[in-house]
Amino acid sequence: MSFHAALRKGVKSVFLRFEEALDAPFGGEDNPLRHLGAIGLYLLWIVVGSGLYLYTVLDTGIDAVYNSIGYLSLEQWYLGGVLRSLHRYAADGFMLVMMLHLLREWCYGRYFGFRLYSWMTGVPLLWLAYIAGIGGYWIVWDQLAQLSAIATTELLDWLPIFSEPAARNFMAPDSINDRFFTMLVFIHLGVPLLLILGLWAHVHRISHVDYLPSRRVMLNTFAVLLLISLFAPALSNPPADLASVPGELGFDWFILFIHPLTDLTSPAVVWSLLFVLTALLFALPLLPHPRPDPVAVVDAANCTGCNRCLADCPYAAIAMEAHPQRPGLKLAVVDPDLCAACGICAGSCPSSTPFRRRKTLITGIDMPQQPVNALREQLEQALSRLEGGCRIVVFGCARGADVKPLAAADTMVIPLLCTGMLPPSFVEYALRCGADGVLLSTCRESACEFRLGDRWTRRRLQGEREPHLRRTVPISRLQVVAASSHDRTELAEALADFRTRLESQVDSDDRLQPYLRRSPHHA
Repeated sequence: MSFHAALRKGVKSVFLRFEEALDAPFGGEDNPLRHLGAIGLYLLWIVVGSGLYLYTVLDTGIDAVYNSIGYLSLEQWYLGGVLRSLHRYAADGFMLVMMLHLLREWCYGRYFGFRLYSWMTGVPLLWLAYIAGIGGYWIVWDQLAQLSAIATTELLDWLPIFSEPAARNFMAPDSINDRFFTMLVFIHLGVPLLLILGLWAHVHRISHVDYLPSRRVMLNTFAVLLLISLFAPALSNPPADLASVPGELGFDWFILFIHPLTDLTSPAVVWSLLFVLTALLFALPLLPHPRPDPVAVVDAANCTGCNRCLADCPYAAIAMEAHPQRPGLKLAVVDPDLCAACGICAGSCPSSTPFRRRKTLITGIDMPQQPVNALREQLEQALSRLEGGCRIVVFGCARGADVKPLAAADTMVIPLLCTGMLPPSFVEYALRCGADGVLLSTCRESACEFRLGDRWTRRRLQGEREPHLRRTVPISRLQVVAASSHDRTELAEALADFRTRLESQVDSDDRLQPYLRRSPHHA
């Protein structure tokens, strides 16, 4: 194992443990580490909204802006001051969430294959975010802005892009005028517009994007930012004075950390570090990585153009085109560069039902490595060999808890590429073929490797999404358990409880909801 692979594995283990620990207080839907991208976008909208208000009420000009911001912060603290603080702390939060998101995607290995485009478009956003953040501190034009402006221009002077050192512009008190303020506005308003455009490019190849986190997360995040703004308001330092050297200043380590780093080393070291880290991020997809799995395959004779696979695909890998054999109908077409090989599309296809009277079950869209026909044959053969008074079929996600140790004389297990690839009709088919119960082991809520597998599975079983589980299926014979690779004990206990319940009741017409319990381990 290479050093990079070992490092990534170690960081992933720590990150995963911490992430799963947050399931207990927050639940999967509200777990902040599972929704970093959505939280980042939410924080960015707070920054943009508060920033637009502040810009419209500020006096323009390098001399007037300091007094204007001071008036908003002190005299109009109930609105302007709070919004300024929200602007500042939301920006810090955005930087923190952005770096955590980068770390999480790296340690989970989500930077190659069908995720290559999102990774490559995400790296430049780091530069844009920090340029916008540093430029924001300059607009205030206090002593911290003065220090940052001088330190930044000294850093830029190391690059051979200016004919004269830019830092000379800050050597005399009369060297700064309103044109400088115009440049600051361009940096602090123009760069965020590029950042928003870049974020659109970053996610536009992903379907069903969570542009905002859950309402609970949004309310709690805003409440925390508001409390910090009220009890630790963001205030200006003394006004900038180019004739003097700034003294002790309050510092924002989330955004301005590069200045102390330059003081400790040198501009050459800082630029080398920045360029090397950026190059490494771009080069990560070029490192050796596992061979991609075969992508979904469409069978034109069985595809009806129903659009279900298009609607359920997590990565917009499916498009609908004119059917070559059936005029007036559509045909699903798979983009191999975007396909995640998750099989969710096969689980959504209406022709994937095992009740079709065909010796070889050919569905409209299928996975070569685990076709629906092979799944049906495996299920039938295993059921014919099961022994005991209570026979249970276990379907499990290969990326969640390992279901193989659950196999026994009265229990058969079938690992799946993703639980989203299992048509709900297979549950009914297993019960009609002699199984006393079906246990479905999904990933933890919102922890699906393919984003939507656990979500679509629950909605299909609850009758909220097509294809859905028929209402005539005895729900007491179905158990859905959400478990990760660390939840083997909990999964075994859930199977034992399910078996006890099956043995105590022959049949039931209960609804599905009682068995879809919302907890860290039981979906």
